[in-house]
Amino acid sequence: MKDNLHPGYEKTTYECSCGNTFDSMSTKGGSLHIELCDKCHPFYTGQQKLIDTGGRVQRFADKFGAAATATLEKDAAKQEARRKAAEEAEAAKRADREAKAAAKAAKAAEFASTTPVEAEIEREVEAAVEAEDIKAETADAEEPAAQAVGEVPEAAVEAADVVEAEVAAEEVTAE
Repeated sequence: MKDNLHPGYEKTTYECSCGNTFDSMSTKGGSLHIELCDKCHPFYTGQQKLIDTGGRVQRFADKFGAAATATLEKDAAKQEARRKAAEEAEAAKRADREAKAAAKAAKAAEFASTTPVEAEIEREVEAAVEAEDIKAETADAEEPAAQAVGEVPEAAVEAADVVEAEVAAEEVTAE
């Protein structure tokens, strides 16, 4: 270790503003004047003076408390709006699901009420009615010429055949 590197550690006399003196060791040495000691410090003597912090807190709350309340109310309103939007979206999803389920049930009931044979007959009848409509349209254009000659139009004969087929199909489904 180098010599004369560290300062000396000497006896020091401390003099307080209250008149108390005591000795201690320090690198300063000599005599030091201090403002507070253990004999006059309010914490050690029990004669503390309380600072009016309540008044300061109240002034702060008066100045910024309204802003904090407004911010809290604004946040609560935003949260309520988000909650309502989520509830509406959930209700819309639920209604959509119920509508799909009702449509599916109606479709299932429709298919359950008819047997495969009845469904095939209904399809054939629908096809015959469509064919009849098409032939009737073409026959309307040819009918004036046929009436002039006194012939029975082919469309009328075919329409009678289709009606007879429908009556037969209804008799089969009734049995």
